[in-house]
Amino acid sequence: MPAPQPQGPASPRKDAVLAAAVDLAREAAESIAEPGTVGDHLGVEMDDERLATHYFACTAKAYPGWRWAITVARVPRGKVATVCETNLVPGDGALLSPEWLPYADRLAPGDLGAGDVLPYKEDDPLLEPGFEATGDEDVDQVAQFELGLGRKRVLSAEGREAAAQRWYDGENGPHSPVAEKAPAPCSSCGYFLPMAGALRSFFGVCANAWSPSDGRVVSLDHGCGAHSEVDVEPAESLAAAPDPLVDEEAFDLV
Repeated sequence: MPAPQPQGPASPRKDAVLAAAVDLAREAAESIAEPGTVGDHLGVEMDDERLATHYFACTAKAYPGWRWAITVARVPRGKVATVCETNLVPGDGALLSPEWLPYADRLAPGDLGAGDVLPYKEDDPLLEPGFEATGDEDVDQVAQFELGLGRKRVLSAEGREAAAQRWYDGENGPHSPVAEKAPAPCSSCGYFLPMAGALRSFFGVCANAWSPSDGRVVSLDHGCGAHSEVDVEPAESLAAAPDPLVDEEAFDLV
């Protein structure tokens, strides 16, 4: 014989006294609503024993899909319902405000202005612990020189990968219009300064004042028309102009 299955909590039994309190609930809704915004009765739901909520349509133009919710109750063996709560609640298809996002999650790249400060992220996956002083001056100096540390945190492998992908896909990567029409790549330009560290094989900094990428990180296969080793093609020479014609009838020769 199969074991009995656990049963969930029983639904509250219908309450005739509370179900009949439609007029009481409407009166309570009209007491908090703007005149004329309490519409048709949409039904009643039992919340618990001797506790129910009546719903009315909200006809206010500013709240499409919302409902007036009036909760009523009665005491044990009581024959009269009383109002407990009055609310305006969203129904199916109700117009709702966007989900709230914390300040740190609302900011996007480019939003930061003068005087703005980003909140500290303790568990940032793009960073990892950096160099920490050991107390040995010689060891610390070597670490600071070789690794460029002395910082509490440095880029993690995930952080480097995210930055590299963002730069490569951006306007200073190989797929921007100026790069696709460039006569040669940045890797062969004299103004190209290779980066140090793990990204040296892919990126550098442009040091050409004439380039639109001056002072920016560029990929090796980026390029522009200001490449140090290219030149414009010489224009075709103009045909020799004939000797000027002099109108001798317009003045007297001396």
